[in-house]
Amino acid sequence: MEILSFSSFGYEGELIKVEADLRRGLPVIDIVGLPGSAVKEARDRMRAAIRNSGLEFPLNRILINLSPADQKKEGSGFDLPIAIAVLTAKEEAKNSDISKQEAQTIVPKDDSLAEKSVMIMGELELSGRVRPVRGLIGAISAARSQGIKYFIVPKENEAEALIEEGISVFGVSDLIEALEFFYQIESGSLAAKPTFFKKKNTTDKGAAPLFVWSDEDNDAHKIENFDFQKDEKKGLGLVRGFEDIRGQDGLIRALEIAAAGGHNLIAYGPPGCGKTLSLSRFHLLLPDMDEKTAMETTRIYSIAGLLPQSAPSSRLLKRPPFRMPSQNASMEGIIGGAGKCMPGEVSLAHGGVLFLDEAAQFKASVLQSLRSPLETGSVTLSRAGRSSTFPARFQLLLAVNPCPCGNFGAMGKICTCLPYEIEKYWKKLTAPLLDRIDIRVPVLPPKPENILAEAKYSTQTMRQKIKNARLIQWERLRFINKEKKMQNTIYENAKLSPQETAEVCKMSGEAERFFSAIVESKKLSGRGSHALLKISRTIADIESSENISLAHIEEAAALRQWIKYLPDFL
Repeated sequence: MEILSFSSFGYEGELIKVEADLRRGLPVIDIVGLPGSAVKEARDRMRAAIRNSGLEFPLNRILINLSPADQKKEGSGFDLPIAIAVLTAKEEAKNSDISKQEAQTIVPKDDSLAEKSVMIMGELELSGRVRPVRGLIGAISAARSQGIKYFIVPKENEAEALIEEGISVFGVSDLIEALEFFYQIESGSLAAKPTFFKKKNTTDKGAAPLFVWSDEDNDAHKIENFDFQKDEKKGLGLVRGFEDIRGQDGLIRALEIAAAGGHNLIAYGPPGCGKTLSLSRFHLLLPDMDEKTAMETTRIYSIAGLLPQSAPSSRLLKRPPFRMPSQNASMEGIIGGAGKCMPGEVSLAHGGVLFLDEAAQFKASVLQSLRSPLETGSVTLSRAGRSSTFPARFQLLLAVNPCPCGNFGAMGKICTCLPYEIEKYWKKLTAPLLDRIDIRVPVLPPKPENILAEAKYSTQTMRQKIKNARLIQWERLRFINKEKKMQNTIYENAKLSPQETAEVCKMSGEAERFFSAIVESKKLSGRGSHALLKISRTIADIESSENISLAHIEEAAALRQWIKYLPDFL
């Protein structure tokens, strides 16, 4: 029976066949097939684990082959399959002198199962216990595409493995348990039933998605030092919303529009105005991810080893991720490619939000590298002659001060920055990047009377408006794609193609005249003109308006322009 494992590289990887051969000679273990450092060390861990589990280690010369031999194998997930391969090879060597008929009597086999392969993954402790591994979802997806149905995985990874449907998963805690399951699969006499995945009944593919918000954020997406309240009746940790943000109605309205249409946003203003506070709660406005996006995001988090350990029966992440990297993040940290082509922040934010606080403090090269993922929704990483493409469809939120000291243009404050320092500060955010930011919001210090006033925005009310607007977008694009016989996948207004923008952005006569005038006076680029139309379309969807009116296009134009106190080169 074939023993398979998996060598992960980036978002993809390759199935690896594990073979063991025992022959006469000094008791030496050789591993061939381009093993990495961790795989070479597996021979020592495997030898100690077998002996400490009470099993006899073969006193032969052992050759372990990992094929295909031209791909480098990395990771500790090869420990368990190598150990199983060595132990089964030892049993085959013992029975080599027994006649074929007698061997069949000792180990009765079902031909339908004997020809099948089993995927085994797991790291071994010296005691024989099995430790969890990274990237299991990608391994199972690759194995399923080759028709493999049996999987022996660490007990801690069992729930993660069950995200895939139509497979038999055996979660094991130690080497003895893994060996017993392997022999049962090989003989076809399964004493213990494997765990099967049963997919819940869902609506038809053509039905409208249910835009819902989970009661609780997944542990992997909780933000440090965030405001949590305790609901004594339900016993849940609830994140406080926008009700306690006062005096920033314009910013909250812009966030509502951005959430409804999937638009990128930049907020700029003096320190302490509430930029970070408001933008860090933006993910509360986003509904749960659809099943396809949730599967992709979960797979990325599995590769990065960021799936929560204390998870429910299914580890499929539902809430959109919210990533807030440090200003000192490197190119590899943001885009990815470190180590075994690991995912960066743009991929970890897939299906959710990437928030760059103090964006002008990031390296210029890092900021410019965001342009391609914003356009394509993916990022291709190359390393050691190989490449891998990660999904990277996210909403970009930026928060910046008007200058390095933060006081430029602020009433009653003195800016200590020289003109060339302000220009250098803002030139990190180049025109090509800023042109991809649909919404630009000035944030000024709130007035005292507004701080003490009642909250004007309710998180629940905003969510309902966003849900209605997204349903309108989905139904509209579904109708257009049905006529073109295309599959409806991405429906947000911000992701509309130029052709789709022309079809869905129907305006009244006066709105069309104002649009032409604003494009001419502001010298907007083609991308900027389309962004203006998309924002106004989102505003109309929030108000359930079929056509774009003058009020909609005026509000959209206000959200696209910079206020006057900023440097002239903007």
